[in-house]
Parts: sequence; structure tokens; C-alpha cells
Amino acid sequence: MQRIFAALIAAIASIGIAFAQAPAKDAMKPAPAMKAAPAMKAAPAKDAMKSEAKKGDLMDINSASGKELATLTGIGDVRAKAIVKHRPYNGKDDLVAKKVIPQKVYDGIKDQIIAKQK
Repeated sequence: MQRIFAALIAAIASIGIAFAQAPAKDAMKPAPAMKAAPAMKAAPAKDAMKSEAKKGDLMDINSASGKELATLTGIGDVRAKAIVKHRPYNGKDDLVAKKVIPQKVYDGIKDQIIAKQK
């Protein structure tokens, strides 16, 4: 039994050596040259496009229309109506203090808004 087992192991080992030494089909072909993909700019997200304001062009939350307010990131029609409803604001941070919008939304728009006083 040991002789059969030893012969079987020797046969398997010789097959393994034969496969290890045999070149793979594709090994004979040169590898195709990899071309670098052209650099592509990602399209800005919809909300990012809405929030891009010109420098110095701040939206007054005390006088902007609901339609204008809805163009801000995270502010849709419902939040825009709520902003208009809770006017006047002494400061732009009143949006959070009066619980009109959540802090996370405010953090996204605070550099784009102002609360002008009459």
C-alpha cells in the first residue's frame, strides 16, 4: 500500500512539475501596452451647481423670493417657504436658531447667504 501511495505522489508531483515548466499560451505574447485614460473632469453634482455663487454675491434671506432661496444647496420649495414664513432674521444663523433648517444644511449655505437689516 505504501508503494502505491508513493507512486501516486510521485506521479502527481511529476505532473505538477510539468505544468510549472510549461509556458502558458499567452505568456509567449507580449503584453499590450496600457494607455493612460484621458483625464476627465467630473460633472459637478446638481446641488453643487445650484450653490455656486459669484464672489460677493450673497443672497439676502430677508428679501429673496422663495424661488431664489430654492436654488441654494439643500433648500427646496418646502424649506424656501419656511424661510420666507419665519422672517425677519436678525442674522443668518437665525435659520438654525428658529429651527427653520438643520445645522447640516446651514453649514452648506452659510457662505452664500446674508441677513440684511432694514
